[in-house]
Amino acid sequence: MTKQQSPPGDPAPTDDEARQGVDLAVLLEGLLAQAPGKTQKDLASAAGISYPTLNAWMNRTRGTSRIDPEKLRAMVDVFRQWGVTTTPREFFEAVGRPAPGPSGDEREARLLKLYRQLPEARQRALLKDAEAMLQVSRIT
Repeated sequence: MTKQQSPPGDPAPTDDEARQGVDLAVLLEGLLAQAPGKTQKDLASAAGISYPTLNAWMNRTRGTSRIDPEKLRAMVDVFRQWGVTTTPREFFEAVGRPAPGPSGDEREARLLKLYRQLPEARQRALLKDAEAMLQVSRIT
């Protein structure tokens, strides 16, 4: 990934400043460079994206603002499997969209995991609390 050079005497940009303005093509180029031996074709195949589509994103001949969020997450997963550190936030910001929080399914799975770790008495108390919260939200 190429960084803008600062004029002499100016402090070097922070990582956050350096990442501002990074589009999907720049992000993908940088991440692929961290995955030795991996190509655009490998990424496209592993993420379930057609190679011509991925190549068009890389060459900026196809817009990226409407990419399916699951495609962005799939690319994150592929890079992580390849040992490259990245986050969904980087991908969503690179296409100019706010990074979403965990999906509903992820939140439910987390809640269920926590619930199952509680003793039975605490599980009952949690259910009562959730029912009370639901009643309050219906009133307001």
